[in-house]
Amino acid sequence: MDLLTVLKAVLLGMVQGLTEFLPVSSSGHLVIGAQILGFHKPGIFFEVALHCGTLFAVLLVFKNELRQMVRALFVSPAVRRADPELARFFRWDVNIVVATLPAVVVGLFFKDAVEVIFDSVLVAYVMLAVSGILMLLTPFLREKGAEVTWARALAIGGAQAMAILPGLSRSGSTIFTGMLLGINRETAARFSFIMSIPAIVGAVVLEVGDVFAAPLPAAEFVAIAAGTFASLITGYGAIVLLLSIARQGKLFWFGYYCLAVSGLGLAWQFLG
Repeated sequence: MDLLTVLKAVLLGMVQGLTEFLPVSSSGHLVIGAQILGFHKPGIFFEVALHCGTLFAVLLVFKNELRQMVRALFVSPAVRRADPELARFFRWDVNIVVATLPAVVVGLFFKDAVEVIFDSVLVAYVMLAVSGILMLLTPFLREKGAEVTWARALAIGGAQAMAILPGLSRSGSTIFTGMLLGINRETAARFSFIMSIPAIVGAVVLEVGDVFAAPLPAAEFVAIAAGTFASLITGYGAIVLLLSIARQGKLFWFGYYCLAVSGLGLAWQFLG
């Protein structure tokens, strides 16, 4: 086992965990980080494995909400009507499904094109600039206390599907879209985190066939496992941090960061 490869995988796992939920684009940072470190990861499978680490982080942070959402699925309509909280969680169940549909379309019909795009560090830098601009616009979006309806969920899901592009932040674009539609920023953030669960599970399912068709060497699995654990720990911390920042209305901080990384990266690409 190459210790250096494992250490690089852990570092990329930390990058994944920190950036998956912070609105700075995990995919963009992974593409950039892999190039800087000279780490040739085993295709999109490594990306999916790190996302599994952040999936467990979501399950841990939102375990109470998720328990209620599951419960709401298995009670009678009469019980839901008598319990406003259960009714609200059931609506979230429905809206999460609706929000996932655009990502399903992209995953089923554009999988190969996405893998090619992930090799482009230039795309990552440009999309990081877009993510930065979205975050800088958040202070100008008025909170109207709007509900997460199926129509709003579909629009947020469209933003998630677009965020398959490296550098375009999934959390940033979905939270921005939710706020643009009048949803309170903390509610938009919570919906964004929970709606990541089926998207991540779907990505894993799409890759299962490739894993069995061309199994990776044991040494690479060790590196992937180490990176996944690192993404779990840092992802948990990132969720807690972003919820706090969203409550304070300070999401624009991330806009400056994204623009700085994008500007430095583009300068390095064209002037270096």
